[in-house]
Amino acid sequence: MGEHRGDDRGVIASPNIWHWPEVYEQENRAQDTHGAVYSALREDADWAGLHVVDVGCGTGFHLGMFAETARSVIGVEPHPPLAEAARRRVGHLDTVRVLPGSAAHMPLPEGSVDLVHARTAYFFGPGCGAGITEAMRVLRPGGALAIIDLDATAHPYGEWMLADLPHYRPRVVEAFFDAQGFSLRRIDTEWNFPDRDTLERVLGIEFGPKVAARAIRETPGTSLAVRYRLHIRRKPRGIELGGLRG
Repeated sequence: MGEHRGDDRGVIASPNIWHWPEVYEQENRAQDTHGAVYSALREDADWAGLHVVDVGCGTGFHLGMFAETARSVIGVEPHPPLAEAARRRVGHLDTVRVLPGSAAHMPLPEGSVDLVHARTAYFFGPGCGAGITEAMRVLRPGGALAIIDLDATAHPYGEWMLADLPHYRPRVVEAFFDAQGFSLRRIDTEWNFPDRDTLERVLGIEFGPKVAARAIRETPGTSLAVRYRLHIRRKPRGIELGGLRG
């Protein structure tokens, strides 16, 4: 986790994947091994046959999954080394592109995509209004902005998050998204690691040293229960005229 700071492009540095992309790859492979998040997202905002954008796509871990059924997929990534890694990852997929950009500045035309997906990237609550506005710009009417983040109200992972980020207030974040017209769905998942060494490396990049040591100490075996939140806001289709009388 750690502190996030934005720049004039609306970019928020990610202290884990930017500095330890190889370990973050191991984390991605360990997360949600039963696919609960993908299933919930599919139920609430199915992308089959549609145009998808993955904001903050990192090394492109989720791009191939979207490409299995989407008409087209665009990864938007501000950090050049990660964007290049994503391009190498999806170079064999004709329907996928990776572009430089940020949540607040997507290099896409107005009304050109159906789903904007952001997983633990940029959209952390109050202060991300520019990204929400930008997502509404690039979405077609009826399209969805789907934000997936970690639920710090579920423990033990939530306790570690709050110990590592003492100023973070999960209920404030939830109230912010609610006020912006997002739905909320909580998703329980399981992280499964191949061995203790991998688990400890991942916890070591997710938290500061003191909290990481606590998390490692409090985690028996090689699995973790972690809850996510899925927030979805749809772009209005237009004025409903059915109930009006001339």
